[in-house]
Amino acid sequence: MNIIELLNPNVMILDLKSKDKLTAITEMVDKLAEENCISDKEVFKQGIIAREEQTTTGLGDGIAMPHAKNKAVVTPTVLFAKSEEGLDYEALDGQPTHLFFMIAAPEGANDTHLQALASLSRLLIKPEFVASLKTVETSDDVIRLFKEATAEQDTPAEEITPVDSSQPFVVAVTACPTGIAHTYMAEDALKNKAAEMGISIKVETNGSDGVKNRLTAEDIERATAVIVAADKQVEMARFDGKPLLNRPVSDGIRKTEELLTKASQADAPIYHGDNSASSDDGAEQSKGTVGSRIYKHLMNGVSNMLPFVIGGGIVIALAFMLDQAMGVPQDQLEKLGEYNAFPGYLRSIGNAAFGFMLPILAGFIASSIADRPGLVAGFVAGALAASGGAGFLGALIGGFLAGYVMLGLKKLFANLPKSLAGIRTILFYPFFGVLVTGLLMLLVNIPMKAVNVGLNDFLNNLSGVNAALLGALLAGMMAIDLGGPVNKAAYVFGTGTLAASVVSGGSTVMAAVMAGGMVPPLAIFFSTLLFKNKYSQKDQQAGLTNLVMGASFITEGAIPFAAQDPLRTLPGFVVGSAITGSLVSSLGIKLMAPHGGIFVILLVNKPFLYIGFILLGSLISAVIVGLMRKSVNN
Repeated sequence: MNIIELLNPNVMILDLKSKDKLTAITEMVDKLAEENCISDKEVFKQGIIAREEQTTTGLGDGIAMPHAKNKAVVTPTVLFAKSEEGLDYEALDGQPTHLFFMIAAPEGANDTHLQALASLSRLLIKPEFVASLKTVETSDDVIRLFKEATAEQDTPAEEITPVDSSQPFVVAVTACPTGIAHTYMAEDALKNKAAEMGISIKVETNGSDGVKNRLTAEDIERATAVIVAADKQVEMARFDGKPLLNRPVSDGIRKTEELLTKASQADAPIYHGDNSASSDDGAEQSKGTVGSRIYKHLMNGVSNMLPFVIGGGIVIALAFMLDQAMGVPQDQLEKLGEYNAFPGYLRSIGNAAFGFMLPILAGFIASSIADRPGLVAGFVAGALAASGGAGFLGALIGGFLAGYVMLGLKKLFANLPKSLAGIRTILFYPFFGVLVTGLLMLLVNIPMKAVNVGLNDFLNNLSGVNAALLGALLAGMMAIDLGGPVNKAAYVFGTGTLAASVVSGGSTVMAAVMAGGMVPPLAIFFSTLLFKNKYSQKDQQAGLTNLVMGASFITEGAIPFAAQDPLRTLPGFVVGSAITGSLVSSLGIKLMAPHGGIFVILLVNKPFLYIGFILLGSLISAVIVGLMRKSVNN
């Protein structure tokens, strides 16, 4: 696909009226929506703004490339806009921005789309082409310039081979969060400047279409130094022992000469695979607030833990069901789930998966904090939390403890003699990390065991009003941000109660959490049926997909509708979910699986009542949302 196929003459603004960044974004998004290139202005706009919050897409030299890849995009499009006066787009060079290319890429953008967008990026680092674009007066002028430029555009060389051994050879990696624009602009900027400076270079790109031109071990070995110009995580362990410059991707576009000069002279800190080396600016830059970093570490542990919880939990639940079907004598009910041989083996499989749950949680929290060296200390912390009775909460604390212990050890051993540097990673970090973390877990396990036992007793003894309030709170949290931090907090709390409740037939907390998460998408489905005048034809069609998502416990299906008008939508979701969670908990409905929705209904002790409460809450939400929405003209 050629870039011209993505440039629609009807989606161009040749006289941008906006005078500041936010209104310019709004004006361009409105144009995309007007031409039906996107289905949801707010969702797409939030994607654009989220990308800008990471690093400005105002590249300098009067150019900006705001871009987003999300589900709101109907047709892959590049919107061209021009501002005669220029506006402050927070560009990297501090100068006004005149030319804008707003890239709308669908969530499943294929290789041909991505290659076309990469070719656009490469064209925009050519000064003569940019100068011509600044003079265009019609959309036909824009298309003509691009046709001429793409006809001349050469396929970039994979690598410039050194002509003699005295010529420095540098390797680089470029990457940006979306992998659409900056990745390839940095690649070409580095290659072009290297050619000017007489430096041989090979550049690996980590774009949306995957890793291209991957650096080999031989490339890295013979390179004078490594440049990493990236705003997202790239594979770093392979650069152990090499001089390395770790910079934002924008520096690969704007500061190419500085980077190449330093790299060709090996003027960079030595990088170690344990991440103990810093960037050339003095320290590895932490992104985001303290709260966002803690949340990121926690979610790294939770996301890696959940497959063990889901797989193990459902296998254990099947063991109970099958054992009950095969028959267990009344006086042997305490052995339910393992009385018969085959169900007993199924339960041992599930128990094995569950046994990994806490070490995985703690290990991946620690590795998110301290990279690979944190993994072993985190695993040990999680295992000690499990054996010491501290449970889920103890493993969570242990994961953070292990990660920060490892960071402390890295600083402690940072100035070791070179003769000992080789054994730091394979001996000092694992030995002292495991020892220090293990000893500190003594201080964690004792109080956390008491808290864990007390919490389980409290949950098991809840009944009536207290159970209803807890169920309402957790189910309501599932609907507040539909997959965001509050939703995840409630879900993690629910899964944390499963292990201790399997023997007693399941967790009422987990049942309330899953029911609350199923309500919002189901509510959208019912609302689109009951209030057709409040939804466009496209929304009504999308409502049908929410039936499947809701039944499958995929709360995120309701996000596009909530994003359209959150103040009229989210309150209805929360009310319906809270009522459902309250009813589920107050009547002692239990669930033995952490996920699955309607597909694990046989693992609920009162399945028909459970489905009835979910439908009731969904209908209540549907009515509230429908009454609060404004009518639309289809």
